[in-house]
Amino acid sequence: MGFFEFFNSDKETFFEYIQRIKLAVITLIKWLICSVVCGCAIGSVGAVFHVALEYVTELRHEYPYLLFGLPLAGIIIVFMYKLVNEDRNQGTNLVITAIQSNDEVPGRVAPLIIISTLLTHLCGGSAGREGAALQVGGAIGNSFAKLFKFDEKDTRIMIMCGMSACFSALFGTPIAAAVFSMEVISVGVMYYAALVPCVLAAFIAQGMSSVFNLPPTRFTVSEVSPFTFINAGKFIIMSIIFAIASILLCVILHKTAKLYTDYISNTYARIIIAGVLIIAMRYILGTTDYLGAGADIIAESFVTSCAWYVFLLKMIFTAVTLGGGFKGGEIVPTLFVGATLGSFLAPIFGLPVGLCAACGMVSVFCGVTNCPLTSLIISIEMFGASTMKFAILCIALSYLLSGYYSLYNSQKIVYSKYKTEYINRRSH
Repeated sequence: MGFFEFFNSDKETFFEYIQRIKLAVITLIKWLICSVVCGCAIGSVGAVFHVALEYVTELRHEYPYLLFGLPLAGIIIVFMYKLVNEDRNQGTNLVITAIQSNDEVPGRVAPLIIISTLLTHLCGGSAGREGAALQVGGAIGNSFAKLFKFDEKDTRIMIMCGMSACFSALFGTPIAAAVFSMEVISVGVMYYAALVPCVLAAFIAQGMSSVFNLPPTRFTVSEVSPFTFINAGKFIIMSIIFAIASILLCVILHKTAKLYTDYISNTYARIIIAGVLIIAMRYILGTTDYLGAGADIIAESFVTSCAWYVFLLKMIFTAVTLGGGFKGGEIVPTLFVGATLGSFLAPIFGLPVGLCAACGMVSVFCGVTNCPLTSLIISIEMFGASTMKFAILCIALSYLLSGYYSLYNSQKIVYSKYKTEYINRRSH
């Protein structure tokens, strides 16, 4: 058989094949360059932001009276957003919407969310950091797309690329960061066109964070139970509880934000009241455990069992903080809720504390983000492969049982969780 006969005796087919290879190579080179630029630039910004967050957290621990500055910090945050006409900014929902509908993520969002998140953490607001990471990455990625004069489709990819880079720099989980930005936009659909740039940018960004000697987020699960029918049954029951907790978290966050806007129209008054409430709750409860991100409490939950109310109080503190207008993110509080709930349930079911905390963490994360693949990868990157069987069982059940609730109102449920059916509806 001749060479061209191998291609269905059609010379044109052979040349089409060459054109496809050429297009693939050109695309690869383009995204290699973009990934390096995004990974280095956004990874560096993310790493500096990480260092700054640690610094302001240490300041808050060293000077507890900074908590009384929370209302003033809120006033500054509202003023900054109004000054640049971003007072209607929807946070992470803005980035998700930009990818779905070709909207822009303004470059000014990056410095705004960084400064606002630092102020929130400095003065004790209960918030995470990934919301800032996704917005910073999306805003800078969008700016690079404009610089490179990309069309709308490539701009979407650059936004996802930026999200992956900043998420990876902050958490040190590059694989999960790469997948999360592709999975979170539309449930049931993955934007695989962004796979190469997201993966490359995430790894490069992690490399940039290592330059700053930033350790990745890791937790030690010291004991793993054998995967038996009895133990699997126990985790199935716990998964139902994790799914309920994820729904409860979404409802509390959304309802609290709605209560603020319904009853307090003035944004300055809203954020001042939120700050005063956080101060009051801290002194009524007599603890600082629920201020800031709570990374130390998450780590402790892998060692000792938590009280039953810890995860509930974190939900309330976070809802009061973010609903009132302070900036940050919901993911770290979500990890806090899942880990402390799992830690509490461990002795009840006669299971290792660390294993239950790990499964609770990724299960609640899956329930509020509707990202099962990312959740599984997080479990492997943060806890190791030894927990994978229990983790995937809990993640699968939490994904199914959490319904169409989400932290992000702009997230689309493209395909049903219950049938192979196209529904294309908004999450709750």
